[in-house]
Amino acid sequence: MAYSNLLGVRKAVSLMLLVSIFVAACGTVPTLPPAEITPTEVSTPTPVEPAVPPTEEPTATPAEPTPSPADTAYGVKVIASEVERVTDPDVGAADIETWAEGHNDFAFRLYQAIREDEVNLFFSPYSIAVALGMTYAGARGETAAQMAEVLGFRLPQERLHPTMNAVALNLMAQEALTLTVANSLWAQEDYAFLDVFLDTLARNYGAGVNIVDYIDPGAREEARLAINAWVEDETQGKIEDLITEGMLTHLTRLVLANAIYFKGDWAQPFLDGTSDDTFTLLDGSSVTVPMMSRRAGTPHVDRGDYQAVALPYTGERMQMVVLVPTSGRFAEVESQLDARFARDVIEELTRSDVKLYMPRFTFDANLDLGGTLEAMGMPDAFDSGQADFSGMDGTTLLHISDVAHKAFVAVDEEGTEAAAATGVVVGIESLPVEVRVDRPFIFFIYDTELDLFIFVGRVLDPTPVE
Repeated sequence: MAYSNLLGVRKAVSLMLLVSIFVAACGTVPTLPPAEITPTEVSTPTPVEPAVPPTEEPTATPAEPTPSPADTAYGVKVIASEVERVTDPDVGAADIETWAEGHNDFAFRLYQAIREDEVNLFFSPYSIAVALGMTYAGARGETAAQMAEVLGFRLPQERLHPTMNAVALNLMAQEALTLTVANSLWAQEDYAFLDVFLDTLARNYGAGVNIVDYIDPGAREEARLAINAWVEDETQGKIEDLITEGMLTHLTRLVLANAIYFKGDWAQPFLDGTSDDTFTLLDGSSVTVPMMSRRAGTPHVDRGDYQAVALPYTGERMQMVVLVPTSGRFAEVESQLDARFARDVIEELTRSDVKLYMPRFTFDANLDLGGTLEAMGMPDAFDSGQADFSGMDGTTLLHISDVAHKAFVAVDEEGTEAAAATGVVVGIESLPVEVRVDRPFIFFIYDTELDLFIFVGRVLDPTPVE
């Protein structure tokens, strides 16, 4: 990194909440009406030879899990696996680096796949990867191969899941900010999932099993409300009604959910005042926005076709990188955005005296990623006739029906006066570099220790949607 750490002044707030979810639904069994499909009727599998080694040797047939009963939560029965989460996984730095490289590649390929509509965009490739990583633990054969290619999973299963566990624990260990990662499973009662699958998720993701009934319409609605309540709690009330009416059906057998909550204070807050200013949209029209401002030592680069700044959070490890294309060149710069481009931006940053103007903004985003992931190269997972998730239950009856992702982001300037004296000015006589984020821009939240892009977004119009 080409710049020194900034001294810690506290309290500008950035808040990001999001959740990913996976729904696996049984394929139709022709000999039975859909409403009569029960786990006991479909639990005799056709043995399938896994092309990707599972994390453990699976049992020959589906087995009831061997959990111990726990108390209830959200009005449903909770079963805790006898296998506890590994809190100090034996994972080498090389595996973490390999995983991060594949993940970052996935992050920006996904960005390119969903950027076509001219709207604000915000998502967490990390959250999506965790939810689908749990799903991948049960994938076999061509289904697993396609998922690994799309998601950038370059480690074998027996090393991938411990590595993802190590990454999550590392992220959550930060004391200077709040970052929590939570996982949960919502399984059809009496359905026979393999012990090895449930134990893999318990050991590496800390995911407990909530027992629900998707077959009965009334109970299905109760399950939907329970899942949404869990999501809302894990995101501090910012994500509501993730699972919409109709998303769950009588064929649903499993929902795997991941939620991330992040709250960080700027190391250098915006203390120079906020005032209304002009923000120019892609079509050349303009809107009035609350424009924050500050003057401080700031990592900065000017490449002619874009400028970029890095805004570290307290602790200096996490940072928001803001990429501002030159007027008229947003589409050109955005089309080049991939993991290598983003890394080059970060590596070229050098600390400068910067007068920064940046809009305050808040928005949320809803993404239905099923079609996108299919188009990116993993169609089998969504095809009831091709999907192979036999690592979950020993059969080929399961497939993904939905992948829903909802995200919320708020960036503001709130701070304390005690932080004002710690800004660093380079040279008393020098004039600062001026960076005006007054046109569409791209941003990402980046972990400098793990070299990991956790959030990616763009702002085309920072004015709130009524």
